[in-house]
Amino acid sequence: MSARRLYKISFVNQGKVYEIYARSVSQGTLFGFIEVEKLVFGERSTVVLDPSEERIKSEFEGVRRTYLPMHSVLRIDEVEKEGVSKISKAEGSNIAQFPMPVYTPGSRHDGGD
Repeated sequence: MSARRLYKISFVNQGKVYEIYARSVSQGTLFGFIEVEKLVFGERSTVVLDPSEERIKSEFEGVRRTYLPMHSVLRIDEVEKEGVSKISKAEGSNIAQFPMPVYTPGSRHDGGD
């Protein structure tokens, strides 16, 4: 396996499933967010362009680092080689987001002040 790590990150955003590739993934400094850095997009030398990959490339153009809400992340895989980044519909599948935050700092559940 290569010394340079590569991660495939799948997450849900506005009813769509995003799959992106990055060199760095960490818990980050913002509570409840996954920090994703060094996004990787395929440099294709062919004239045939994949519209879904071009769409995701334009959406993340100029982004050095992105923070994904922890509850929207479906999966993070360390992979050996890059695949195609894409956006697909989540409708009709078994993918669902958590309905509420996993943990809310400072909240009290005993009903008192």
